[in-house]
Amino acid sequence: MNVYDQAHGLAQAIRESEEFKQYDALKQRIDQNPEIADAVHDFEAKQMEFQAKQMMGETAADGMQQQIQDLYQIVMKDPAAAAYLQAQMRFSLMMSDVYKILGEAMGIGNPL
Repeated sequence: MNVYDQAHGLAQAIRESEEFKQYDALKQRIDQNPEIADAVHDFEAKQMEFQAKQMMGETAADGMQQQIQDLYQIVMKDPAAAAYLQAQMRFSLMMSDVYKILGEAMGIGNPL
């Protein structure tokens, strides 16, 4: 059994999954509307910045958390953006499960 062939097979299975197909279709839909795309990307960037600060042990300012919540409320008002973020969450959860399975098979737990 060739590990690289198996990895390509896993990548193909992920691309064929409903989670990925929905995520990809909604991402393309969002990207066609610059206003919504900008709002979603701004929300995602702020959220990642906040999470990075938490992981680094920095005390995140309450204002930043409030700003993220405010952006979330704005983004979720648009049905396409809300559907995209929900699909993104489902896809991320699936990928997290895959990483966990791989990590457990290697005896290292969840690598992420």
